[in-house]
Amino acid sequence: MANSPQAKKRARQNEKRFAVNKARRSRIRTYLRKVEEAIASGDKDAATTALRIAQPELMRGVTKGVFHKNTAARKMSRLSARVKALG
Repeated sequence: MANSPQAKKRARQNEKRFAVNKARRSRIRTYLRKVEEAIASGDKDAATTALRIAQPELMRGVTKGVFHKNTAARKMSRLSARVKALG
């Protein structure tokens, strides 16, 4: 357990940051799931719209440090390829 005041403060900050990152990650996964569901239903318009909405959320996760840049790029690339294959 943290003993020094500095370590105690750092532990508090880590808890807050973990909660914020967890919420952000969950939010991004929700948007990605909406794209997946639209792809599964076979509706290209809905999938395209969902992808357009999900892209800035995913990139925001990169700037906030929740996802690595290449991870986000890979997810976007694979999703957009699957949306493009519809139709």
